[in-house]
Amino acid sequence: MKIIYVLMAAAGMAAMQPVIAQHVPLDPAVRTGKLANGFTYYIRHNEQPRNRALFYLVNKAGSVLEDADQRGLAHFLEHMNFNGTRHFPRNELVSHLQKAGVRFGADLNAYTTFDETVYQLPMPSDDPAMLTLALEIMRDWAQEATLDPQEIEKERGIVLEEERLGKGAKERMSRRYLPMLLNNSRYANRLPIGTDSVLLHFQRPVIKRFHSDWYRPNLQALIVVGDIDAAAMEKMVRAQFGTLKNPVHERARPAYTIPLTGKNQFMVVTDPETATTELDIYIKHKAAAIRTEADYLALVKRTLFNQLLNTRRYNETSREHNPAMVSAGMSISPLPGGLDAFSFTVTAKEGQLPAAFKQAWSVVEKVRRYGFTQTELNRARQQYLRNLEQLLNEQDRTPSVDFVKEYQRLFLQQEAAPGIQWEYNFAKAKLPAITLQDINNVTTAYIQDINRDILILAPDDKKQSLPAEDTVTAWLNEMQGMRLDPYVEDTLVHSILTVLPQRGRVTAADSLPAIGVTMLTLSNGVKVVLKPTTFKNDEIRFKGFAPGGASLYNDSDYDAAASAAAIIGSFGLGSLSPVQVNSALNGKVVQVAPFIDKRTAGVHGACATQDLETALQLVYMQFTHPRKDTMLYNNIINRSRAVLPNRYAEPNNIFNDTMAYVMGGYSYRSSPPTLAKLDRIGLDKVYDIYRERFADATGFTFVFVGSFNTAAIQPLLEQYLGALPAAGHKDTAIDRGIHIPPGRIVKTVKAGKADKALVRLIVSGDYSYSPANNQVLNALAQVLQIRLLQNLREAEGEVYSPTVQFTFNKQPRERYAFIIAFGCAPANADHLVNLVRREMEALRTTPVETDNIMKVKAAVIRNTELALKDNGWWLSYLDGQLENGEDLLQVQDVQKNLDALTPAAMQQAASLYLTEKNLLQFMLLPGGR
Repeated sequence: MKIIYVLMAAAGMAAMQPVIAQHVPLDPAVRTGKLANGFTYYIRHNEQPRNRALFYLVNKAGSVLEDADQRGLAHFLEHMNFNGTRHFPRNELVSHLQKAGVRFGADLNAYTTFDETVYQLPMPSDDPAMLTLALEIMRDWAQEATLDPQEIEKERGIVLEEERLGKGAKERMSRRYLPMLLNNSRYANRLPIGTDSVLLHFQRPVIKRFHSDWYRPNLQALIVVGDIDAAAMEKMVRAQFGTLKNPVHERARPAYTIPLTGKNQFMVVTDPETATTELDIYIKHKAAAIRTEADYLALVKRTLFNQLLNTRRYNETSREHNPAMVSAGMSISPLPGGLDAFSFTVTAKEGQLPAAFKQAWSVVEKVRRYGFTQTELNRARQQYLRNLEQLLNEQDRTPSVDFVKEYQRLFLQQEAAPGIQWEYNFAKAKLPAITLQDINNVTTAYIQDINRDILILAPDDKKQSLPAEDTVTAWLNEMQGMRLDPYVEDTLVHSILTVLPQRGRVTAADSLPAIGVTMLTLSNGVKVVLKPTTFKNDEIRFKGFAPGGASLYNDSDYDAAASAAAIIGSFGLGSLSPVQVNSALNGKVVQVAPFIDKRTAGVHGACATQDLETALQLVYMQFTHPRKDTMLYNNIINRSRAVLPNRYAEPNNIFNDTMAYVMGGYSYRSSPPTLAKLDRIGLDKVYDIYRERFADATGFTFVFVGSFNTAAIQPLLEQYLGALPAAGHKDTAIDRGIHIPPGRIVKTVKAGKADKALVRLIVSGDYSYSPANNQVLNALAQVLQIRLLQNLREAEGEVYSPTVQFTFNKQPRERYAFIIAFGCAPANADHLVNLVRREMEALRTTPVETDNIMKVKAAVIRNTELALKDNGWWLSYLDGQLENGEDLLQVQDVQKNLDALTPAAMQQAASLYLTEKNLLQFMLLPGGR
């Protein structure tokens, strides 16, 4: 379901009559059926994106079904389906699909949870052979895993490496508190990753037993959504999957749940590598079904409750002067095992947990005691319906994956899937009748004193100062008796802009018909680049930028410059506080924010088409009327001060800061955050720098992409962008000489208890920037990643997911970098680094395999097809070309550049750029090593 659900009783029924539990209808656009063997299917035609189809195989089989000797094997079996099926022995499936442009991990993937295992396969749909292949793969995944003993042995290491990547403070702490949170149910003893003892020692018959018991048609569904002939696909599905067999003596599939105990629980969990103290409360309930109209209406009310509570939390806590908390959150949210919960969390500044809890819980207590106001409810209903309206506007532009997830929930949880038209009509009819008492009833139902878990997470060295259960219970009781004034709602109607500025005009226009772009110059010198599209019905994305940014400031002012936009942008606009700005924007779909980056400054945003004028008003006000707020500034700085001292309790922070400092050439601007740096900021300084960056719009260029008519929006551009102040001054970014240092550097960080290593290898240098070179080097990175997957993962079994990223920049110097990343056992780190270096050498000394070039080309072609139909991609492309002074028509050269990818060309590129001349090696190892 898109957002919410269901009504109460038919209009006009007597109050004493029972509510009719009318079932929510299924969206008629989806074809569904159940075969004689119990196999279910959902098929829908959808052209977002064109010439693509998504295939999902959903199994009602997860880790909760594992026998004691199978713990971890539901997930292991998911891996094995990629390592040999009836028609695709060993690893042939991955290689075969890569040649069709389907990337392993990014496209071809799967996941396992407590209750399900889901396989996903995006395929080109413009070739009937590919659709046939997709169904053959799905059919194999459903019941034809070979479970080759040799492949099982190879995969043990890979699964253990996947487990290793998750090790750390969060994993250690969760293993301690999850049994409490899951009420010591079966779920508590069936975490999907399993146990090392099983993963290391199980034999084939054990995993075969799980496969035979639970991979069966009456527990499976196929979801196909995409640019297909749904009727033809249905015939193919029925023919292909009708032959699946259920076991002769099938095991009953238990409907495991987490029982409510009626008791309250409390736990304190500490770890030396957690940096903050956090208090969480979970008030658990049996999750409601979403099948009937009454269920749907109840969901609408819960959604409104969450929306109201989140807004109230922000409005209340933003008024606090120097609050004791770093952050807080509260909502009704799902839990496993058929539960949901009212969830509350607060992270406290050091030594201030009692005050932090009381400040955050006072929001809950006021809602419990006084409820919400009518003005709050009116605004929430308005925004709720507006959000649905935008989804309805995009009905024929909805991504296929959204439908897939909807039908997945329908199959797994029997959650109704009526379609956005039904949801909108239902909400529009029922929202006006939802009262404050309805929302108060949600509060009463969910905020109770039973089935309540209280969890405190904290650093080890704070253990002695943490409260006991009696103390926290006393806090809760104290809050119930404390004098709390009702929330006072700001009922004034606020406007972003009260007086229209002096309008500018278009003084010049040009166009690039080949890519559908129009370029305007306004009378104040502002440039505007427009690309209207039909990719979405109700979306406009935009960005405005000018050269300079933080590069214009010396090191003494850099911290203020780098943080100015984020700080000033959080204060509101003109005379309006952030709360008042949010009130003015209620019922609109619009986001706009200023930025000051290293070499540019500007604004970026997105909006619904009808809200473009509001978005441009926000832009105008961010340029001309920034707001100064001493209390909010102090709160921001004090929060930062609170978290900095314990930052290095977390090993990853040490590692990441080390890499950033070295890769930034040990410059001040790449050095880690410190209290001394905070002292260099200052409210007056950030405000003055912000005003300097936005006082003169002469050098600004704005790019708009999306669902608009160029002629129709021109008056709005003239009214607001044409009115921006312009003094005729243009800045040029300064080259501060910061880049990855040359030579060979090795840095090893020893921190943390977890038995894992993180490795990063960076190859960098100067190069000749051009689209052709960028394509060759990007292809080289993809080929290297394919080879690392084949050798480090599949052959050695010592990593889970090695990645290779190619990055480049034209300004201030033409530079490139390859970033190679993987996690592994500490004992294997040096060995794996040598294997990576060997693969790099092989690319330098021998021609690249034609098969791998074919895989890269296929992926680029398919991804480019998708990108060219995406507003976000076009905004990024046009912005990048304009910032770099590059030709906007280069997008037409993709195929030409791909044709230049030959084995010889890539070998030559590797010999020039994939060398060890400039090689940085970083390792994070356990602290004891």
